[in-house]
Amino acid sequence: MSENIKIDPYGFREYDARWLYEKNINLLGMTNLGKGLGTQIKKHTQKNNPRIVVGHDYRSYSEEIKTALKKGLVSTGCYVEDIGLSLSPMVYFAQFNLDADAVAMVTASHNENGWTGVKMGIKKGLTHAPEEMKELKDITLNEEFLIGQGNEKEIKNFQQIYKEDLINKNKIKKKIKTVVACGNGTAGIFAPDILRGIGCEVIELDCNLDWTFPKYNPNPEDLEMLHEIAKSVKDNNADIGFGFDGDGDRVGVIDNKGNEIFSDKIGLLIARNLSSKHKNSKFVVDVKSTGLYSKDKILLENNCNTIYWKTGHSHIKRKVNTEKALAGFEKSGHFFFNKPLGFGYDDGINSAIQICHLLDNQNKKMNEIINELPSTFQTPTMAPFCKDEEKYLVVEELVKQIDTLKNNKTEIDGQVIKNILTVNGVRFSFEDGSWGLIRASSNKPSLVIVTESPTSDERKKKIFDFIDELLQKTGKIGEYDQKI
Repeated sequence: MSENIKIDPYGFREYDARWLYEKNINLLGMTNLGKGLGTQIKKHTQKNNPRIVVGHDYRSYSEEIKTALKKGLVSTGCYVEDIGLSLSPMVYFAQFNLDADAVAMVTASHNENGWTGVKMGIKKGLTHAPEEMKELKDITLNEEFLIGQGNEKEIKNFQQIYKEDLINKNKIKKKIKTVVACGNGTAGIFAPDILRGIGCEVIELDCNLDWTFPKYNPNPEDLEMLHEIAKSVKDNNADIGFGFDGDGDRVGVIDNKGNEIFSDKIGLLIARNLSSKHKNSKFVVDVKSTGLYSKDKILLENNCNTIYWKTGHSHIKRKVNTEKALAGFEKSGHFFFNKPLGFGYDDGINSAIQICHLLDNQNKKMNEIINELPSTFQTPTMAPFCKDEEKYLVVEELVKQIDTLKNNKTEIDGQVIKNILTVNGVRFSFEDGSWGLIRASSNKPSLVIVTESPTSDERKKKIFDFIDELLQKTGKIGEYDQKI
């Protein structure tokens, strides 16, 4: 690779690409990424001039990065259709609306300033999975680029088309009072308009665009952001609070009393609400999600089935697609709505809209609806350090050990293991619905540990102690980021 091209191989992640701008990638590196992506799109579509929708988020440097990326795409023969300042879901929507061959969204989502990245996809509604990312990385780093005659055009007013699509399908009857928090990220010019459009009364919190993120990063898993929303909900006596991430594909939810509702529980409420109208549906959730789905009485009454699948938005999105599931819910706040509710991709604003429908359908406050769910005791996601080159082997070994314990009917807190799920690490569950999860993190040198019990806080802790003991015996585990 020539002298002045900078592109760090580690920037190619499992589902997207992310770098610190200028430190790990420069504009020439970004142009090479465009050449790599253009080459990949041509291979997959078998077209000389595939059409690719491109958008960017509101960071000070996103536009110059997009310009460099487009240069690379055009050089391979791609016809670029630039929809301008966008949310990731707006770019995904544009692929359907404009019937394009692929998408590329310049965003670092909720990462701190200095980060940049690209989310991309070829098959409609899906983003790159690990295999496509590996292929893209190989093409780009080995500079195996195709050359062609491309062009680019600007698509005007696409923001309006995206907003109207969501508004027109989703009018509500009640005036739901909603706090909409955007952390000064790009969702600020979309979420308030759309939620007002469907009939909500909107109280805006940090919805003006400011790429310095003066208060905090727009990240609905960030406690600082959630606390601000909670305060605003209480001060304004609102019905619900929504927090959107930097590129609008995730949402965090606060109830009318100012309490955070974990995304897996929100997913279950939405699934319940949808199940009466869409009987015999399938739902997909990730392995970090609550065990309540599998035993839920309303889902079972409506003959709905829940599949637990690999954590990661590209995995859940694909599973929703292949299973023709009605919706998918990921614990991190990525929700996926398939036809007739959406096109299968994650859209934080559409997720918020589905929660508004839930409130519109019931004569109850959000905290009352939440209290109807059986209570469970769940740990936060805990990440003990484990080297990248060792983490998968450690998990493989633990799968074998847990399998042996199940076969030997060994008791943990007086219970034997009933089921083992190994689609993503190992999730083992007990008769009473308690469970534990051990998996390798997809983006950090660590493992991921979660336990939950519908029975008691004590049992949740006992399952964690059991896991921790297995981990310590491996001798390959370091400090936890947090621990119960």
